[in-house]
Amino acid sequence: MERDIWTVKQVAFYLRINPKTVYELVNSGELPGFKVGGSWRFKKADIKQWVDERKKLCSRDVKKDL
Repeated sequence: MERDIWTVKQVAFYLRINPKTVYELVNSGELPGFKVGGSWRFKKADIKQWVDERKKLCSRDVKKDL
């Protein structure tokens, strides 16, 4: 069963980025997350929605450039 709450390491694996980049994104407010006992946690649904929104923004930029 897949868990609904992810750690920094799990988000980094899902996004195929360095965990340090996850910290940079969440600390800047760009990536949705919350702290539990001083550690960042992420709702799986929020991360997937964030990815979908980024894909829409990128596709709009590509269409605009054409």
